[in-house]
Amino acid sequence: MTLFIDHNAPVIVQGITGHQGMTHTARMLRAGTNIVGGVNPRKAGTEVVYPAARGGEDAHIPVYATCAEARAATGAQASVVFVPPRFAKGAVVEAIEAGISLIVVITEGIPVADTAYCVALAQRHGVRIIGPNCPGLITLSDDPANPGVNLGIIPDGIVRRGPLGLVSKSGTLTYQLMGELSEYGFTACLGVGGDPIVGTTLLEALQQFEADPDTKAVVMIGEIGGSAEQEAAAWAHEHMTKPIVAYIAGFTAPEGKQMGHAGAIVSGGKGTAKDKKEALEAVGIKVGRTPGQTAQYMREVMAKLG
Repeated sequence: MTLFIDHNAPVIVQGITGHQGMTHTARMLRAGTNIVGGVNPRKAGTEVVYPAARGGEDAHIPVYATCAEARAATGAQASVVFVPPRFAKGAVVEAIEAGISLIVVITEGIPVADTAYCVALAQRHGVRIIGPNCPGLITLSDDPANPGVNLGIIPDGIVRRGPLGLVSKSGTLTYQLMGELSEYGFTACLGVGGDPIVGTTLLEALQQFEADPDTKAVVMIGEIGGSAEQEAAAWAHEHMTKPIVAYIAGFTAPEGKQMGHAGAIVSGGKGTAKDKKEALEAVGIKVGRTPGQTAQYMREVMAKLG
């Protein structure tokens, strides 16, 4: 079983000719992701060349005017969105209507109303959105001929395939816990994003990991604001058979002050790290006070699993 997307699935990049799109497409190609096209109406009919980016060979990536054209020509199943916030709603809607089944939205600063519209539209069409304002998704493989998928900005090469799953609201903490637990390796690492509305929640990520036979334990990284962690804890208590350890960022955050992400704000005394920690621990999920302590809790879990 593969998580979220099949290995070697064809992928397009919306905004491929911009600085971020160019930079991260090159990295995704080197990681083995099957990038088959890009979308930019102003650059349609051209191609972007990435020297020695695909198995040591140059990668020639065609640019299309629309997602519909790109999907018709390439059979793309996923899109990674690197477009400015004011154009993001249109880009995501275009991808949904073109029949792209997985859309990873890296863009930060998208208006919440735009995200709400896109998420609702995606749900009606049976499309999964990851993000926005997220680092993306990486799935790991131990088969050199089938290297897995890297969609977004998560660094590749720092971990190997292994029994852990990771889901996080924070990009930086995703990378830190990947590094802290690199001795075990991961089936997949997913950054859901830190905005008030996201396409894939912590709970939905746990459902995917629970269904995956190769994932034996899960690291969940939350932060102040909202109730996603409490909802994930309630679902896990009823349905999760695999151990979870968690970390919540923001124990020292003052009320009413946004801390980094748009959704990372304590309001009306709700959404505090303390509240989340208590909800998780009430259902048996250990919560580290630091990333290092969280990693140590997972080492203890893995020792018990043998």
